[in-house]
Amino acid sequence: MPGDNIKLWYLPGSCALAPHILLREIGKDFELVEMTMEKLSGEYDAINPKRRVPALALNSNEIITENPAVMLAISNLAPEKHLMGKTQMDTVRAIEWGTWLSGTMHGQAFAGVWRPHRFIGEPEFYDKIKAQGMITIKESFKFIEDKLSGLHAVGDEFTGTDAYLFAIYRWGQTIKLPMASDYPKLTALVLEVSKRESAIAALKAEGRPPFTVQ
Repeated sequence: MPGDNIKLWYLPGSCALAPHILLREIGKDFELVEMTMEKLSGEYDAINPKRRVPALALNSNEIITENPAVMLAISNLAPEKHLMGKTQMDTVRAIEWGTWLSGTMHGQAFAGVWRPHRFIGEPEFYDKIKAQGMITIKESFKFIEDKLSGLHAVGDEFTGTDAYLFAIYRWGQTIKLPMASDYPKLTALVLEVSKRESAIAALKAEGRPPFTVQ
């Protein structure tokens, strides 16, 4: 897959942090385009009419959306780094993780808490949607904690799954969940990610504070 003219559209603090970290892992030049909620519903339509981030441009003419696909595309630019796993089964597992994190953890759980209007148009039901979203968030973090068996989610080395979990863990901190005490295995994983130069540089570029355990 060609790797020239790479461009990533992102919102600070969004799930686009995961592919941003992967881009810094592969060491290729890329352009980072910061978006706002206003831009998502305006000029961005020509890039991604779904009005979501991330979006990735390769060679200026291939636009890729949806985090699992974006991260796989970035991994393919540097296959020797095995950013979506060393083996075919590792890659399958990375896609499995990414699909669930994108669809359930992000699209249902956190979206329910932060964007209940996506589910129903009547504001009088927003509190119920937010409450159910919070239940799903806690259930999902417990699922992750129970599933982890080491410092990496897939195989025995860093992959895009770890970067994705790092981004979502920070959301748990944002809503004031006791992440370190309730999810120690996940906390150990994200601490490892936070030490990587790619994660440090990505947070700095997005104007986000350095990672700390709270």
